[in-house]
Amino acid sequence: MQQRDDLESACRNTIASAMRELGLKSRVLRPFKPTTTQADPCKRPAENILQQDFNVDQPNQKWVTDITYIDTDTGWVYMAAVMDCFSRKVVGWSISHSLSTELVCGALHDAIEKRRPNLHNNELLHHSDRGSQYTSDAYQKMLKTLGIACSMSRTGCCYDNAAMERLIWSVKQEWTNHHSYADLADARSSIFQYIEMFYNRKRIHQKLGYMTPEQYEAKYEKAKTVHAPEDYVA
Repeated sequence: MQQRDDLESACRNTIASAMRELGLKSRVLRPFKPTTTQADPCKRPAENILQQDFNVDQPNQKWVTDITYIDTDTGWVYMAAVMDCFSRKVVGWSISHSLSTELVCGALHDAIEKRRPNLHNNELLHHSDRGSQYTSDAYQKMLKTLGIACSMSRTGCCYDNAAMERLIWSVKQEWTNHHSYADLADARSSIFQYIEMFYNRKRIHQKLGYMTPEQYEAKYEKAKTVHAPEDYVA
């Protein structure tokens, strides 16, 4: 994969010195984190088919998903997101006052509507943690009906869903921890701005050769008829 030639590399100390001269400070996370994942002991989780292999040679082969929290003046709200491992693009998301199964179903439904993936013969792998929302009968029925294969992380192993963990980190570190929200509607509007206007369209990724998710997918679509798919492995 070709790298962008309009970027300069620099060591950590050089960046720190430049930031001091410009009066810039890094953004840091708040220490408090409410629980968003609780396993249901009555449900049997799926096996870990993904096995920490986030590489993929075309869109809609591996999707990863998770839930995070957002603080508002009226209390916590929760966001579920679905990301395509191919381009690191957020392909579906939903936000709610509740951690119920409807939250994650909404994000998956949004992803299906936007991507219209080929759902024959379990060609799409869906990976999540073992939270009760994902092991619920309703969610598992939705996956089975759609023909989506299910994979789940091992208990307490964040590396099993590292690509999604990195997305959640970006949402918190780059955006929500530095905004104040009046209510759910305010938070939804802000998250829309971050995901749809910035993260998918403007935020470059080292994994993608310093392209944005939109650029990476556009390049793939343009070149897939003349280049081998392996040229685009993330």
